[in-house]
Amino acid sequence: MREITTLEQLEALAGQQVAVSQWIAITQQQVDRFADATGDHQWIHVDVERARRELPTGGTVAHGFLTLALLPQILAGTIDLGAQVKMLLNYGLNRVRFPAPLPVGSRVRGIVVLQSVQTIAGGAQLVWEITLEREGGDKPVCVAEFLVRRY
Repeated sequence: MREITTLEQLEALAGQQVAVSQWIAITQQQVDRFADATGDHQWIHVDVERARRELPTGGTVAHGFLTLALLPQILAGTIDLGAQVKMLLNYGLNRVRFPAPLPVGSRVRGIVVLQSVQTIAGGAQLVWEITLEREGGDKPVCVAEFLVRRY
């Protein structure tokens, strides 16, 4: 895990790739729990037998928003913003895209780029571009700009 303790260190990293996460396995249990939490029970996500018969992936696929929900986990697992940080706020998302499906049973990892650092009252706003890639895939499964406020 990369430790960044000062605002100056953050500013020096702007525009650079700063981390690559560990691989995360996507299971049907995760997909089912996400469907229950969101009420999104589309068959492509939860009907294993039908998906096996009808989808080119040969099985169910994760919700796009499930992949998006992995972003805080990816960021927290790759970057340590130092003990002096009082608070981190997830401030929003920009330009979220889902270029490819994520079949259940796949593994994903995040590639983290610090796009920008902007000084704000009491801290900084960071824009991280996180690309989730599927192991063996030719396109990313999610690309998003993740805004975080650091105080």
